[in-house]
Amino acid sequence: MPWSPRTAPSWALLLRLLALLRPPGMVEACSCAPAHPQQHVCHSALAIRAKISSEKVVPASTDPADTQKMIRYEIKQIKMFKGFEKLKDVQYIYTPFDSSLCGVKLEANSQKQYLLTGQVLSDGKVFIHLCNYIEPWENLSFLQRESLNHHYHLNCGCQITTCYTVPCTISAPNECLWTDWLLERKLYGYQAQHYVCMKHADGTCSWYQGRLPLRKEFVDIIQP
Repeated sequence: MPWSPRTAPSWALLLRLLALLRPPGMVEACSCAPAHPQQHVCHSALAIRAKISSEKVVPASTDPADTQKMIRYEIKQIKMFKGFEKLKDVQYIYTPFDSSLCGVKLEANSQKQYLLTGQVLSDGKVFIHLCNYIEPWENLSFLQRESLNHHYHLNCGCQITTCYTVPCTISAPNECLWTDWLLERKLYGYQAQHYVCMKHADGTCSWYQGRLPLRKEFVDIIQP
């Protein structure tokens, strides 16, 4: 379950929570619940496009007894899609050093650009981990890039349910069924790349495919 952006704990506490949530016996594993890119953006406090300038290993806290380490990435922010009310410009992002705590490894000093989603902690630092949606910008589809500006944010009232087996049915009118794993045996397949779960005027939700024109009932919601 995602942390609330308004109540995100300090990063030292967050590391301890990640350690407690790690499955017993899986010392070198990071386990994350699957989420559609739209869900990731909706549940994150921050979504930005950025390049990684440098990285540095830093202590997780000022407590001398705390042996946990973090990686601090210095970034060059290219565009912010979400998080304006919390930060105007992000200079550093932090992630656990330990991969078993879902630490993220990013390429520094390269031309690669990333979509980064994450949380803004109580001390103002931006925290990311492998359970966030973090993708090289070049891997995103045209619909995904466009949806970061509008469609994802406007449709956070829709619920997306992951289908693992059949039967898989809708249990609420504002629900969309995500079938990438069922059909392709991977999470970020065709549906994640080319569809948005969009709300209708009557409050119901259904999949919208980016290459098709918006129906009037969608336009009425997006452009009141």
